[in-house]
Amino acid sequence: MKAVRFHEYGDPGVLRYEDVDLPVPGPGQVRIRVAATSFNPVDGNIRGGFMQGPIPVVLPHTPGIDVAGTIDALGEGVDGIAVGDDVIGFLPMDKPGAAAQYVLAPADILTPAPKSVPLPDAAALPLVGLTAWQALFDHGKLTAGQRVLVNGAGGAVGGYAVQLAKNAGAHVIATAGPRSGEQVRTAGADEVVDHTSTEVTTAVTEPVDVVLNLAPVDPAQLAALPGLIRPGGVLVNTTVWMPAPSDEERDVRGVDLFVRSDAQQLAHLVTLTDGGHLHIDVAERVPLADLPALHARAADGAVHGKVIVVPPAA
Repeated sequence: MKAVRFHEYGDPGVLRYEDVDLPVPGPGQVRIRVAATSFNPVDGNIRGGFMQGPIPVVLPHTPGIDVAGTIDALGEGVDGIAVGDDVIGFLPMDKPGAAAQYVLAPADILTPAPKSVPLPDAAALPLVGLTAWQALFDHGKLTAGQRVLVNGAGGAVGGYAVQLAKNAGAHVIATAGPRSGEQVRTAGADEVVDHTSTEVTTAVTEPVDVVLNLAPVDPAQLAALPGLIRPGGVLVNTTVWMPAPSDEERDVRGVDLFVRSDAQQLAHLVTLTDGGHLHIDVAERVPLADLPALHARAADGAVHGKVIVVPPAA
């Protein structure tokens, strides 16, 4: 089969489009014929060698954490899923990924794919959708009537976070640049702050219950965010290279989010999608052979929105 792999850590030039052996599913695993994977910024960090501690991959490594595809073969002991089923999943980050025509996956991380979107586009959902869900509800404990600030709402996680928070009955304040402001408002934000012209600490005049920080802000800006949160509230931070600040005197918690695979939560996101309550937005669709070039564009800051990566037909 065709796959993209890197044999050593480094810049996007280490990625190779090459022939590799077809994988064989072991006990508890299935083989998926990949309809698409997606690009996530963490892919570049893993390729660059910056995540060797938390995500120790074996070289050569195939990137691609998200998968959408069709079950092609079953390993021993797998039931409740059949060859021919369309599925999506958030793959183990330290195992070979879905930037290939086929990939192995633990059967228990998969959920049936949404039926309301093309199967390849569903690869845009797992990692970013689960990140938004876990930030808001597992850690933020967001409930109807609360106020939430999504700082950095213009990205893929932010788009889902705004939709999910609005669906939950929250008042949503979102920061975004001029390019993505209208998209964020369409997603359901009640207030949109242009972070290129206005400091969020000035724009938010009433306390919020939850802050979700998705933006690579400077340390001083991050440190100022707990001051916007009411006593007992929480700041959930996804920029893990800067720990989430807290304010113990006011009982404002700071939580660093490390997203985890959860098939039950992912199934709920699929239900919301098929019910018309969650929109999957795909900015670009690129062929697998162009993944090295996509990594290079991302390294230059030239990738905006969610990009799915489509292998050739197997």
